[in-house]
Amino acid sequence: MAGTRVFGIPSRLGILLMLACQRQPEARPDAGSPPSPTRHIPTDASRADSSLEPGDSSMPTWTLHSTAFDAGRAIPKRHTGDGQDLSPPLGWSDPPSATRALALVVDDPDAPTPEPWVHWLLYNVPPSVKSLPEGVPTTRTLTQPPGAAQGLNSWQKPGYRGPAPPPGHGTHHYHFKLYALDTALGLNAGLDKHALLDAMQGHILVETELIGTYER
Repeated sequence: MAGTRVFGIPSRLGILLMLACQRQPEARPDAGSPPSPTRHIPTDASRADSSLEPGDSSMPTWTLHSTAFDAGRAIPKRHTGDGQDLSPPLGWSDPPSATRALALVVDDPDAPTPEPWVHWLLYNVPPSVKSLPEGVPTTRTLTQPPGAAQGLNSWQKPGYRGPAPPPGHGTHHYHFKLYALDTALGLNAGLDKHALLDAMQGHILVETELIGTYER
């Protein structure tokens, strides 16, 4: 009789257990999971990014920063036409392992001109270089970074020239764009922006951007 009772009529405890199991919510695989490891720069031993195309979602994040200003914030007067007009210090994380050269373009799309106003063109930068100091010389060629060359800004001068927007024109946004290239192009100094972008076409592995602001 006891055995019939247990298997034929579930006990109150058994019923409660069954109800609890039915009410248990479905587990979410993404709840509390750590960030995807693809968001971090892998080590040289684990890199296999040479076959990645620009825009590939599996490409590791590449970042550009400055100790002079935060992303989206004002560029200090020291680095503008109202100050010493020194190029700001820049630093970046490791580019893809297939990188053979770096190039930097700085322009202002808010300028009242048909095309963005160019403030700096720097290229032929070795991939081992991870930063630029404050006040890069405004010469066509550089010894640091070794072999680097500079193009012409919109003032038709080599090197960096800082923000100098028209007074009362509102906030201008200055785009510091760094490119990782799959080949060392060995470009001549003194190129303009169009010539530089044409030379880089088809060779850009990935790019990163830092935006600073300035107004008068």
